[in-house]
Amino acid sequence: MKTKEENFSGVKLSGIPMLLFNLLFLVGIVVLFIWSLNSNEISQALLVIIVIADVLLFILNCIFWGGFMQIEPNEARVMIFFGKYEGTVKENGFFWVNPFYTKKKLTLRARNLDADPIKVNDKTGNPVMIGVVVVWRVADTYKASFDIDNASMTVPAPGTAIDNVGQKMKAYENFVKVQSDAALRNVAGMYNYDQTGSGKEDEMTLRSGGEEINDILETQLNLRLSIAGIEVVEARINYLAYAAEIAAVMLRRQQADAIISAREKIVEGAVGMVKMALAKLSDEGIVDLDEDKKAAMVSNLLVVLCSEESAQPILNAGTLHQ
Repeated sequence: MKTKEENFSGVKLSGIPMLLFNLLFLVGIVVLFIWSLNSNEISQALLVIIVIADVLLFILNCIFWGGFMQIEPNEARVMIFFGKYEGTVKENGFFWVNPFYTKKKLTLRARNLDADPIKVNDKTGNPVMIGVVVVWRVADTYKASFDIDNASMTVPAPGTAIDNVGQKMKAYENFVKVQSDAALRNVAGMYNYDQTGSGKEDEMTLRSGGEEINDILETQLNLRLSIAGIEVVEARINYLAYAAEIAAVMLRRQQADAIISAREKIVEGAVGMVKMALAKLSDEGIVDLDEDKKAAMVSNLLVVLCSEESAQPILNAGTLHQ
């Protein structure tokens, strides 16, 4: 018993010669039937035998018509003989096979899944909205046909057949969507949304991870979808934001962090400028300042340099010590 995808090794004839043969066969059956009815040289018993044989040949001819199949590029036929898997035909063209084979059609073309954003929790438990785009295709026809239940997930429209390839691909798409949501939740829980509050500048986050996060997500999806014979060609996070209930709070937090970071840069620069000013005054002997005057100068310069608004000058009309 075959338990993995294999190429079909049964009888597979070119479709055009078999089409011509079937047409000639049908013409011969019709000619024989007309001749037997119009002939006066055969007995009644022989006529009955010829008519019965003609009917049987006609039934056989009708059965032969069921053996034709046409395979387009990036399509396949899963061949089943009375419940037994006999192989897969991926060769393009027009063929004739045993008409008693069930020929299940599958498309191997790439398909897109644009999943709606879902609410998940990141590593620190913050609720975030995250969406994904997945490019996938069927890679293993045996697993896709027999290892997952695509028939019960398919709801056919009235008057249509269960084996409709479009309906089956919808079932696969639903399977991919469910597994994509599960993989997305798993990957999102492994990392912080951003570096806010993490205290680690070099830590990878969902926002800064970029291609690395996408590669991890693609690997997770391939592991989950391999049971269905589905290959993920590409997976990308296409939407990422804080959930609505904490978006305003996290925005204020980000703004506060930005202000703090800016203040740190301003203070660092101001201290450097004050230090340079004192060093130049001392080195060039412009003025001799004691410790109290240095402290006052440092205080004034820091106020001027770190203030958000322009400082208002106050002119001293007295001596230096007043």
